[in-house]
Amino acid sequence: MTGGPVVAASAPGRGPDEATARRRFVTVSFLFWFPIGMSIATGVLLFTERGMGLAAIAGFYAAHSLTAAAMELPTGGLSDVIGRRPVLAIAGLLNLAAFTLIGLGAAGWAIALGMGLMGFARALSSGPAEAWYVDTVHAHGGPDADLRTGLARGSSATSAALALGTLLGGGLPWLLGLAPGLGEWLTDATGGLVIPLSVPALLGALVEVVFVLYVLSALTEPPRSRTGVRGVVGGVPAAIAAGLRLGARDALIRRILLTASAAGAALAAVELLTPGRAAALMGTAESGALVFAGLACAGFLCSALGSQLAPLVARFAGSSERAVLVSLGLVTLGLTLLGLTAHSMSALATTVAVTGYGLVYLGLGAAGPNENDLLHRRVDASGRATALSVQSLSLQLVAAGAGLGAGALPPGPLPWLLAATAVLAGALLWVRRAAPAKPLPDAAPRTETDGTAPVSAHP
Repeated sequence: MTGGPVVAASAPGRGPDEATARRRFVTVSFLFWFPIGMSIATGVLLFTERGMGLAAIAGFYAAHSLTAAAMELPTGGLSDVIGRRPVLAIAGLLNLAAFTLIGLGAAGWAIALGMGLMGFARALSSGPAEAWYVDTVHAHGGPDADLRTGLARGSSATSAALALGTLLGGGLPWLLGLAPGLGEWLTDATGGLVIPLSVPALLGALVEVVFVLYVLSALTEPPRSRTGVRGVVGGVPAAIAAGLRLGARDALIRRILLTASAAGAALAAVELLTPGRAAALMGTAESGALVFAGLACAGFLCSALGSQLAPLVARFAGSSERAVLVSLGLVTLGLTLLGLTAHSMSALATTVAVTGYGLVYLGLGAAGPNENDLLHRRVDASGRATALSVQSLSLQLVAAGAGLGAGALPPGPLPWLLAATAVLAGALLWVRRAAPAKPLPDAAPRTETDGTAPVSAHP
């Protein structure tokens, strides 16, 4: 990693061209998140059907979150040392094991192990695919090549995968229940290992096989120098230290990390408080869960739309920095609308709340590609995955703390408005443009584009 805007580029024209790299990045993003989306709709219900109480289920999700947070930086450094493709393949294999354990496991230890493995895979995957894409585009088109278009499409693919996966995961058990006796036959034939609610997880395991095969065949990268165990062990801590130092000495990257923290606060409030509001609106937990599944799908679609609009927002605002400011303003507005309608169940208040929910995800979707466009212009290939991991860690840690805080506060407008305040503080960081970072003494300077380079039109 460097402290300046210099990006170590390979000679233009090497490796896949930009369109091919963009297509492969989009495909990898979709294949990774699609099975995770399928598990969202049925996860809690599956664990309940297996006889687990709410305290145990909370522990399962804590195992996922804590594992992901603990491994975020080490796995980002690992990708920078041994390469993007092997780390992504390992993530796919871990998810394959995780979905198998979750789909078949009837014991608490098996489910907890599966959730922990999924958290490990999440940490492994948080940077390598995007780092591979940026490395490839820079190698083919140079350090000033357009990144926003591919980053936006990758983010849209992630959101689309989550939306489609949520619908499919929630619909499969229902479809199995339409056929008389099919669910019972499935349970009896497998000795209770497979029940209708476990089918989405097992289907997700099959998708992970496709993901691993695609990663190994499509994400070609130049050969790296052979690294033994000693080199990996020694290189990962150095990469981690470089990632932490980068945020300390670069004002723009500090803004990006603080913005990720603000996004974590917003997501924690939305994910924790929305299901209860849906249940209160519908009158029962079951119908509220169904409404929340549809709302979550709509939120992912809004995020996908926001990601697609990210280059247009940057053009309209004049730079990636201004685009982040505008996007976070939308998030603040959405959270404020959710807070102001927290005590009302009227049709008007519900409409305003749903609008606010959509604005939160639309704004987060538009902010992400523009933030990462700025990030990638500040780091080089040797530390790109680590920088993304630091960003992801900032989001996850604040989300965990904000979730605990929102759960402890009395229900009503206050938790929503506190989250809106956190996002507003993140938005205000972008009112002034950051000063260009100073290149390292041995680095050749290049023109600072600051995210204003022309971008391709989005379809």
